[in-house]
Amino acid sequence: MRPLAPWLGLLLAAFLGASRDPELSALEHKLAEVSAAAVAAECAASGDVPACEQREYKRRIAELQARYRLVPARGPFRWKCDGNPASEVVVTFFDTDPATLVAQRGDSVAVMIVQPSGSGAKYEGRDESFWEHHHEAAIRWGFGAAELHCTRPH
Repeated sequence: MRPLAPWLGLLLAAFLGASRDPELSALEHKLAEVSAAAVAAECAASGDVPACEQREYKRRIAELQARYRLVPARGPFRWKCDGNPASEVVVTFFDTDPATLVAQRGDSVAVMIVQPSGSGAKYEGRDESFWEHHHEAAIRWGFGAAELHCTRPH
């Protein structure tokens, strides 16, 4: 196993809170080890491992910041989809690095990360995507799902 980056331990300690309880300290250390191992595994085939690791750590930090609303946010914004007021996606944008959004559709929630786009703002999550351009959005919710065409009322 690769050694833990020194800054990662500091980051996790700051996020989790340095614990004086030995059991919690052991769990915090285990979480740091597992996180570092997961990132190393994800980046093993990368042509530029350090850049990949940096990108993955930033992505994971941004996801936590958005999921737990630890940074400033814009929204929520309500998107009506496919002309059906009952088909709604609620989106909140977070000032993370990279930028993130949290979208909710019914009782399902997805965290998405900004992606390069020729025009508009494009975000992707595990099985969801949100692509906004000129107050309209194309939203995919779930693996293999059809694209929803959504508008945001002014």
